[in-house]
Amino acid sequence: MIEVKELTKRYGVKYAVENVSFSVGEGEVLGLLGPNGAGKSTIMNIITGYLSATDGTVTIGGYDILEHPAKAKSQIGYLPEQPPLYLDMTVEEYLHFCFRLKKLKGNKKQHIAQVCERVGIEDVFGRKIGNLSRGYRQRVGLAQALLGSPPILILDEPTVGLDPRQITDIRNLIKELGKEHTVILSSHILSEVQAICPRVAVIHQGHIIADGSPHTLAHSMAGGNRLYARIDGPKEPVRRMLEQIAGVEKVEELGPREGAFEWAIYPKEGVDVRRPLFFALSRNRWPLLSLQDNEMSLEEIFLALTAQAEEQARQQALEEETSEDEDGASEKDVEEEEELQ
Repeated sequence: MIEVKELTKRYGVKYAVENVSFSVGEGEVLGLLGPNGAGKSTIMNIITGYLSATDGTVTIGGYDILEHPAKAKSQIGYLPEQPPLYLDMTVEEYLHFCFRLKKLKGNKKQHIAQVCERVGIEDVFGRKIGNLSRGYRQRVGLAQALLGSPPILILDEPTVGLDPRQITDIRNLIKELGKEHTVILSSHILSEVQAICPRVAVIHQGHIIADGSPHTLAHSMAGGNRLYARIDGPKEPVRRMLEQIAGVEKVEELGPREGAFEWAIYPKEGVDVRRPLFFALSRNRWPLLSLQDNEMSLEEIFLALTAQAEEQARQQALEEETSEDEDGASEKDVEEEEELQ
């Protein structure tokens, strides 16, 4: 439904987005996760046709956003970070205005009433937008995005500036909309993406550094999957026994807890060590008081991935600097030889 290929946006010598590619199928909900300034809004603006790319292509439902902008945009409902609201209009006036602006056809009153019911703004239909809370304004923004029943929703930081209750309400609404629409949601809020999106693309400094479900991302990382075990047995013998279990990559002591020791056990990728762990403890007659399978949280995944990306960038910069120094030294040697001759 959405195909982004080798997307690049450059301002002078600075890259806002570089060589980004991904696709979103019908009915998928994708979260673009990254810190402020990572390139999320740039990608959103290019996908929706509000910004042109330096290189690369965006296809919406088979239509290139630059070659067939009207047909591509007709399939998109867009909620930017700052909803395009006219505060001196009533909700009714604003939605009627948006209906005409989108050149929609059909029963206008009936369609607008259905959209208002969908996002829960029937009770403020006659009120001025400027007098509404931020939560209701965001709902009005969602309503304009839903006009025309587009199959795709693009939501840029949809809960920014809202209070906790409003955030919960908007998240629940987006979850419901995700059952009927393809959704791309951008956010720098980890808990928001984890709560709404089955699939996550992590963006860092204009690049996608990971793409998949939180579960898949956790299992793809060293130590991403781990077991927490509370074992009633002598500390050092228990440690040696755990380290000797086939498939265990690393063991960490977490300390005493309720008369026993708690351990973090890191299996090798794709290895289930629970059965051999149980048998090893049985042979030694050490009671297993609790065992919990615990994946890395999305926050831990995000921090680990961005740290890896920053370290790779630092190493690359050092290599380039070293290479330049060597080239400079070589040129100097050549010049000195020529002078001697």
